[in-house]
Amino acid sequence: MGADWFGTSPRRLEPIDPERAAAELQDVLSSAGEAGCHRLAGLAQARPEIAAFLAGAMSLSSYVRDTLRRRPQMLEPLFDVGWETRVDAITDEVRAAWSVDGVTEKSLMAELRRLKTEAHVLIALADLAGVAEAATSVRLLSALADAAVGAAIDFLLREAHDQGKLNLPDRDRPGEGSGFVVLGMGKLGAGELNFSSDIDLILFFEADAPAIRDPLDATDLFSRLARRLIRILSDRTEHGYVFRTDLRLRPDPGSTPLAIPVEAALNYYEGRGQNWERAAMIKARPVAGDFEAGMGVLKELQPFVWRKYMDYAAIADVHSIKRQIHAHKGHGEIAVRGHNVKLGRGGIREIEFFVQTQQLIAGGRFPELRGRETVAMLERLTERGWIDADACASLTRQYWFLRDVEHAIQMVADEQAHDLPEDDAGLERIARMRGFASAEAFSEAFRASLKEVESHYAALFETAPQLSAGVGNLVFTGDVDDPDTLQTLSSLGFERPSDICRVIRTWHFGRYRATRSAEARERLTELTPALLAAFGRTRRADEAIIRFDEFLAGLPAGIQLFSLLQSNPGLLQLLANIMGAAPRLAAIITRRPHVFDGLLDPLLMSELPNKAYLAARLESFLAAATIYEERLDRLRIFAAEQKFLIGIRLLTGAIDAARAGKAFSDLADLTIGAAFDAVVAEFARRHGHVPGGRAVVLGMGKLGSRELTAGSDVDVILLYDHDSDAEESDGDKPLAPSQYYARLTQRVIAAVSAPTAEGVLYEIDLRLRPSGNKGPVATYVEAFRKYQKTEAWSWEHMALTRARVVAGDEGLAAAVADDVAAILAAPRDRARLLKDACEMRAIIETEKPPRDGWDLKLIPGGLIDLEFIAQTAGLLGELDGDTRTTSTAEALARLSPGFCEAQARDDLVAAYRLFMGLTQVSRLCLTGAIDRKDMPPGLADLLLANTDLPEMAVLEAHIRETAKRVRTVFDAVVCGK
Repeated sequence: MGADWFGTSPRRLEPIDPERAAAELQDVLSSAGEAGCHRLAGLAQARPEIAAFLAGAMSLSSYVRDTLRRRPQMLEPLFDVGWETRVDAITDEVRAAWSVDGVTEKSLMAELRRLKTEAHVLIALADLAGVAEAATSVRLLSALADAAVGAAIDFLLREAHDQGKLNLPDRDRPGEGSGFVVLGMGKLGAGELNFSSDIDLILFFEADAPAIRDPLDATDLFSRLARRLIRILSDRTEHGYVFRTDLRLRPDPGSTPLAIPVEAALNYYEGRGQNWERAAMIKARPVAGDFEAGMGVLKELQPFVWRKYMDYAAIADVHSIKRQIHAHKGHGEIAVRGHNVKLGRGGIREIEFFVQTQQLIAGGRFPELRGRETVAMLERLTERGWIDADACASLTRQYWFLRDVEHAIQMVADEQAHDLPEDDAGLERIARMRGFASAEAFSEAFRASLKEVESHYAALFETAPQLSAGVGNLVFTGDVDDPDTLQTLSSLGFERPSDICRVIRTWHFGRYRATRSAEARERLTELTPALLAAFGRTRRADEAIIRFDEFLAGLPAGIQLFSLLQSNPGLLQLLANIMGAAPRLAAIITRRPHVFDGLLDPLLMSELPNKAYLAARLESFLAAATIYEERLDRLRIFAAEQKFLIGIRLLTGAIDAARAGKAFSDLADLTIGAAFDAVVAEFARRHGHVPGGRAVVLGMGKLGSRELTAGSDVDVILLYDHDSDAEESDGDKPLAPSQYYARLTQRVIAAVSAPTAEGVLYEIDLRLRPSGNKGPVATYVEAFRKYQKTEAWSWEHMALTRARVVAGDEGLAAAVADDVAAILAAPRDRARLLKDACEMRAIIETEKPPRDGWDLKLIPGGLIDLEFIAQTAGLLGELDGDTRTTSTAEALARLSPGFCEAQARDDLVAAYRLFMGLTQVSRLCLTGAIDRKDMPPGLADLLLANTDLPEMAVLEAHIRETAKRVRTVFDAVVCGK
């Protein structure tokens, strides 16, 4: 039989559906027999425990299942050699793939993809079998990536040499003396790649290297090679992809070429290098090309990265850049469902940052603290006495546990995902992959892990030198500013310390209702040092404190708030972040301080704001309201508070932008539905009912696609039906059906949109109804059907792709859903639809040009382009799957291969995720458009947190590159260019 596959019996994996798993295994084994792999075909009889394990693995991982269906023969070598030996052999084949006789770029791409897929599946199986620890998996994945990058670079260099563009010292060792420096960054540099990781590279070249024929042409030459490198590794083909490759960590990516001269790079780091770039360079490692030159670059960068003095000042800056503004204490339980294992509270990033911060502080003096690997550096830090042995053991244990969880998430479908599933089945799947008896047992262990990491992370910033009550004088008595206090305020980050003194004297003199009592003033006096420190960290401290002052002025009382903030530093920092980063949220709590009460709920951050959660809260909140006007007012109060709390979850990272969009939309569904029901009941009291009468609210736009933002209007159409012979309603004041529903609609609009003391529920837009503003406000359902079938323009059918019923009669709702589906499924002229869509986009671009590069809706390649692509594909039947979707994000993810290539589809999905993520955050924080010249620094941090990018220049470059890719796809699939 030869060597054992795993060297030991694999862990038993319970399939999701045993019968289906058995059938899928049999399909794979039968295919193996047809491919001549007879030992594998007989696996069920010869090695039943391996066969059972494979069935479980394929049931839990669609990626493993689909790959083995296509290529079962990749398992056949395991009858002769162990899995790790085979992976090492594959890595060697990858490394040598460039040197095969007759190799071309196309054949190299195919071979790298074939080999990488085989190694990838074997690593996944060993991980799932419980025989490959996470440390082994990340090492093998990193070695595989090194080999793939090296093969691609060597191929490109040798080809350039053969074409006379380079003069390599040794054609058989292309990298040596080439001057081409390829640095692996991040997890690749550290040798810690995750299962579906991107690889971060920085490309430099030595302009005076012997291989370079013309230094003036070198930038263009190596930048062209860089673009081809990305294509060789990243492009999705029929064989898959090798590694998604990212070059955005290079110096000033918005204005520099893909490959940069070493001298220019060193000048940049010396003069303009940021602390986040110092932190990034800790993990930098030559992975391909000219290794000697690469080591020379890192040696030159040592004074930039490793400073001789104890660099405590770097903590605050790196901390901010890492978007971990505080240690997240005091926010109650941590949610398991939907939790981001990488960036969330208690996650992998907190452990990595824990280590990096200590390295930046001490690495200048102690070279042994300059290593790249996270766990190895935990051990070195312990040896040097920077952390204790318990912290080292705890963080090491939880680091590998969390990496195991991350791998399981990514092994399901080979996606670069870090969020745990939100549904029961998905969580159960992850639990089984990690060997837990149940989702509950896994959740308990996962939550305990996060808490353990969080406690160490919080302790790091409690003990690190930072702003505190003892930094200097803070005296606010009398009418004259204390000079030492002014100096203290300046050191805390306030630019107008005298004005701040005046504001704080107002508090202490009891001029607000919240500070009139002696006890309140006493609590506020004790709180002031911590409060000023927290606001100082917002990086626009003066504005933040003025907003807090406005908030304080409107409070009816202050003792409870001051006591709460004093005992809850996390909540104090959250309040400071709102005041400093989110003018819109600050304005909400200033006008309506009661919304802040929702933050007192200890379960706030652990409860996902899904429809069931919001519905239960709404039902409870409306229970005591029986009068019509009171019910509407309570709806407005509820909606305002829940919008605020959803926003806070997004602000703190408890939910991501996609979940926020669903939550805002679910809230709109529920509150508009409740308002609609209240209006229908109240209207019927006076005007009765129309025989057979029923009505629904059809949600359109971002309401229909469940992608609302914090400040979105809602687009709706009101549709009604009644008995064909109905002449008027049966109330005290009867009305004809058309008049009845027109007035009912006006009442609904007033109930939802009219400003009251409690604000408005939503601004309603009815312009998407048939005939637009010229048509009646309520539409008879038969007229709607006829209009859509005979008169509607292409853009109206495109808009209809996002339509769904959000409120009203269930029977009519089902009928309207069927009507909409039938209208959308009707055959249509493909060429005409695409021509109309292309022309409409051109008109929009002419009549409503984008304000600037941050106008993510209107920029070429922005949200409108993405929506048009999704809508035209939906109308042309070019979405995979049988079910209709109103979601733009889902439609883009389901674009059929016949409509656009897999790589283009992936680019569109990533672009929509990026643009909607940025839009969600900016709409949450700002009342108007983003002004790049006057952006609150705290908002910049939030935007970076949403994209996991290090600085705004990198983000802006990423937006431009992403929009360019989208516009290229739009031109190809819609405009046929």
